[in-house]
Amino acid sequence: MGGDQADAFWWTSELDRLHARFTHRFARSEPRESALAYIQGLLAPLARKNGWTLAEQAGHAAPDRIHRLLNRIEWDADEVLDDVRGYIVDHLGDRDAVLVVDDTDFLKKGARSAGVQRQHSGATGRTENCQIGIFLAYVCRHGRTLIDRRLYLPTAWTDDRQRCRRAGISDDTLFQTKLALARAMVWRAITDGVPFLWVTADADYGFSRSWRLELEEADVFHIMATTRHETVVTRWAVDHPVHDLFDELPRDQWERRPYEDEACGRRMADWARVEIRPWHRADRTHWALARRALGRPENIAYYIVYCQTRTGLDELIRVVDSRGALEECFRTARQECGLDDYQVRRYPGWHRHMTLAMAAHACLAVLRAREQNAKRSQRIAASPTDPDPRESDN
Repeated sequence: MGGDQADAFWWTSELDRLHARFTHRFARSEPRESALAYIQGLLAPLARKNGWTLAEQAGHAAPDRIHRLLNRIEWDADEVLDDVRGYIVDHLGDRDAVLVVDDTDFLKKGARSAGVQRQHSGATGRTENCQIGIFLAYVCRHGRTLIDRRLYLPTAWTDDRQRCRRAGISDDTLFQTKLALARAMVWRAITDGVPFLWVTADADYGFSRSWRLELEEADVFHIMATTRHETVVTRWAVDHPVHDLFDELPRDQWERRPYEDEACGRRMADWARVEIRPWHRADRTHWALARRALGRPENIAYYIVYCQTRTGLDELIRVVDSRGALEECFRTARQECGLDDYQVRRYPGWHRHMTLAMAAHACLAVLRAREQNAKRSQRIAASPTDPDPRESDN
């Protein structure tokens, strides 16, 4: 079997194993087959991955079966996602993993797609007509992939029940902030027994003291980005501005370390941490953590940390770096798995597409992890062994 044929065989076999995890979620053979064809199409090297191109890739004369899968046939996307998450845990599960929360937007035309409105787009930095999805990523030494998703519904939608019904949004789906959606996804991962050690998020989510306290009460370690206006409890004050802790910190309290910049790749920065919330339990600690850009001392990022007392600075930086891994997940899921190539307007259809796109991304993550492990094993096998000191030159 040639190299390309072998790759295709292993790719197809792994996708079949993943698909077998959730075939029981479909009552009939047509949606079972269509779900597999849909994921295969999302992973295919197509310029655009819409209903017609996916149907042609599957050998269908028209996109009717694809449309039925996303819009009309009864199946529960959350149940399928449970099975996909189980597949991820079985292959990538790691008790040192990080759960990373962030959102991404999907530019849309018109006003009929569920949740669409003119709102801030992180992709363009402008106000755009778009949908916003909140995602949870699983990042560990074995790989990284997406494990949960929620579509954000602005109040302009949830206050208009007739509009909601036309988009397939049930009357019991009420307004939830992006933060509330993020909290729900993290708690679902905890409830489902997903192995992890840390939770992290940017300042849009990390600013919430109530969420940080909620995680702390559950003894969930976390590093949450915050702003310079955050106030903390120290030995000297109850409402101590976090930026004041670092403005006059001695130079020897800063340590230079590399980190992964989401936009520019690996860079160097100065890092420092100051203990906050003193008089806590002996085996847990709170830190205010700061990252200062080299050559730009005014450019400082701030974080609030809850962790084991013995946790070192390098481990904290690893967790902060994992936020960049989520951005990588978004890029690869868009480029290779058709995350943003969908033509559904209804609320259930959005979650169905995202679930199947995330399944495609999970399959790639597992295959890449397996390939890296194989290369690592080959390097170890090829490296010369140390001579036995008991053997003499004679």
